[in-house]
Amino acid sequence: MEDKLRYSRVSDILSLLILMQSKVLGITLTDIQNELNVSRRTAERLRDAILCIFPQVDEIDTDDREKHWGFTSGYLNKFISFAPDEIATLESIKETLKYKDKKQTIETIITKLKAISRKNITNVEDAIEMILKTEGVAVSQKPNYKVNLETLETIKTAIKENRKIKVLYRDKNKTLAPYGIIYGSNMHLIAMEGNSEHPYNYLIHKINKIELTRETFDKGDFDIKEYANRSFGVYQNEPMKVELLFDKRVQEDVLNHNFHPTQKIKQNSDGTITVTFKASGTHEIIWHLFKWSDNVKLISPKKLKDEYIDWLTRSLNKQIR
Repeated sequence: MEDKLRYSRVSDILSLLILMQSKVLGITLTDIQNELNVSRRTAERLRDAILCIFPQVDEIDTDDREKHWGFTSGYLNKFISFAPDEIATLESIKETLKYKDKKQTIETIITKLKAISRKNITNVEDAIEMILKTEGVAVSQKPNYKVNLETLETIKTAIKENRKIKVLYRDKNKTLAPYGIIYGSNMHLIAMEGNSEHPYNYLIHKINKIELTRETFDKGDFDIKEYANRSFGVYQNEPMKVELLFDKRVQEDVLNHNFHPTQKIKQNSDGTITVTFKASGTHEIIWHLFKWSDNVKLISPKKLKDEYIDWLTRSLNKQIR
């Protein structure tokens, strides 16, 4: 009987840890009481046990009179995961719902599950997409260009074997040393041409002819992931420190959104969220800000802010003519 009680308490603690992680502002003693149907004293003992075992738990400042405890750093994410087929099941259920608000609720849940379960966003989303397509309940509708599979295979071989390729790109013959591929809505080949000092981005769908040569090259210490992390999207220019201020209306969405590998997220006392990161890619940052509508304010840098305002102004003038 004693062992069952002991295991029961362990189960209660794990349930509370997951509840802490699921709530932006953590949980209170009242939450513990209501969740487990226990007395105030028992709730206090459970809280003390959690604080003793997990020093990563933070006391979160809120306007509430009651104290809140939770994981502000997402520490518990590594202990929680969802298989792609589980998320795909929710995707399938979402499509059967008639009411828009219910669909949006399920979509929010799916977004949160992806956020806490993926170690590699591409692998998880590709697996989910593959399962949905196999079951015949989804089709891809991403804005992208068709890529010749033979071209892609040749590029992959060249990258693995450090061999140069000859291509016809935008009606010009080029000899390239391929370093890697970055893809989003389009696929980009990162490669060096001739004696250039820096890699350049080539749209793979614009490669009309390709030939694998015997000439090899040395990549040195080039790392495609490190290269990609310097920019917000695909295109690169001078890195800048970006600061964004998000309205409290989108607090949960922002906390579960991956903006950039260098991002730092701060919850402000008024409910707003400050996000900072260092990256290049001026145009892609601006394109991404459009998605957040009037829920985001670009604080800095001034140069990027001026360009953002210029884009908004030109877009508005185009619509009202």
